[in-house]
Amino acid sequence: MRNSLKDAIADGLPIALAIASYGLSYGVLAHQADFTILTATVMSILIFAGSVQLVAVAMYATGATIPAILLAAFLLNLRDFLYGMDLARDLKKVKQPWRFFSLFGISDEPYLLAKARFNKHGTDIRYFLTTTLFFYAAWVSSSFIGVWIGDQIDPIRFGLDLAFPAAFTALLLPALTHKAAWLTVGAACIITMIAEWIAPNNGFTIILVGLLAPLVGIYTQKGV
Repeated sequence: MRNSLKDAIADGLPIALAIASYGLSYGVLAHQADFTILTATVMSILIFAGSVQLVAVAMYATGATIPAILLAAFLLNLRDFLYGMDLARDLKKVKQPWRFFSLFGISDEPYLLAKARFNKHGTDIRYFLTTTLFFYAAWVSSSFIGVWIGDQIDPIRFGLDLAFPAAFTALLLPALTHKAAWLTVGAACIITMIAEWIAPNNGFTIILVGLLAPLVGIYTQKGV
């Protein structure tokens, strides 16, 4: 456990940089949707969910209603329910309040890093919480900078919109160690291509994939 902090920083730094670039993209989008610096930053502080925030801001900019935005956010984050159930097995022996605080880390990157760490070294709550705080700081600070600089930077021109998906893919590939995981990824790719072929650039493809692809993995694991 004594190397938890050092390992968390070493493992988390490249991912934090990718998260920061994604946060800049969110901030710029929020600025374009007429969010104030305070509103956009507080949203990151309280929610800490990149994909949900981007979808919410985009839907708001197109005139979507609040109930529609909330429904989309709920559906998009259903995967966190699966993350939580999986992590509950690893964290069942962790004492309070640390187990409670770990709830804040139930998101894509902290989950993937934590699972890789736990599978190799056993449950390490200090590692999990450190990476979570590291990513949180990167997301909030980059969100603030993004909305502050506004239109002075084009995320697409500099490829910032690709940094986060690329980093997530790099984290995901080593975790694909069994059939169910590969089938889930395959299903996600197929569903994405079909959805984008039918309705290009729509805001609901990611929600549809998040709902349907995990069911393939669950179905395969249960062998039903």
